[in-house]
Amino acid sequence: MGRLDGRVALVTGAARGQGAAAARAFVAEGARVVIADVLDAEGKQLAADLGDAAVFQHLDVGDEDGWTAAIERTEAEFGPPTVLVNNAGVLHFSELKSTTLADYERVVRVNQIGAFLGMRSVVEPMTGAGGGSIVNVSSVEGLAGMPFLVAYTASKFAIRGMTKVAALELGARGIRVNSVHPGMIDTKMVSEAAGTDVDVSWVGKKVALGRVGRAEEIAPLLVFLASGESSYCTGAEFVADGGATATHALKL
Repeated sequence: MGRLDGRVALVTGAARGQGAAAARAFVAEGARVVIADVLDAEGKQLAADLGDAAVFQHLDVGDEDGWTAAIERTEAEFGPPTVLVNNAGVLHFSELKSTTLADYERVVRVNQIGAFLGMRSVVEPMTGAGGGSIVNVSSVEGLAGMPFLVAYTASKFAIRGMTKVAALELGARGIRVNSVHPGMIDTKMVSEAAGTDVDVSWVGKKVALGRVGRAEEIAPLLVFLASGESSYCTGAEFVADGGATATHALKL
């Protein structure tokens, strides 16, 4: 315990799923956490459950003014952020020929622009604090494509690239920037995108470990990247996908 003592973390999309698991793990390791999300009721409940080490802040990650307010709240409650986890994301299933511009822009606004605004927002306060760690949650779709996910895949590839640019620019400031690439994780995101409850267990049968992942299995990787244990890691891709990217498309 105590791997994140003294750190102040802002985690987006933290009201549930991977973000909530990260918030719980961060608090357990000694960090103070701002839970940022558009899901007010769930975010406030999680903050209450975590006690004095956590607060909830409403944040639409695609809104510049929202980021200004989130950073101000973080500094007022706990001090300047030394960890940022850009976790907020949305998913949209559609064939390329049927994907509307509005749907494409909606995914890019949350996933890609949200990560951009988040990184930009913490540069100055994190520099003033002596450095820190930015963790951008991409996906295995940021490493390779998947049918029916043109907008999502585009946004996740963008996060991967922006991570490397930011790492090169911010290293001299003591700020490390890395991307995390989960595979299929059992959260509500797939069901919400599909518009109905979806059993994703069949996807797990296609990977080496034979199952889908859990949000709690991604959180330790985020803790590692937020902590001093990853002090020489920047501009890198960290994959937790059950073996999904260990193969190629040729099948026997």
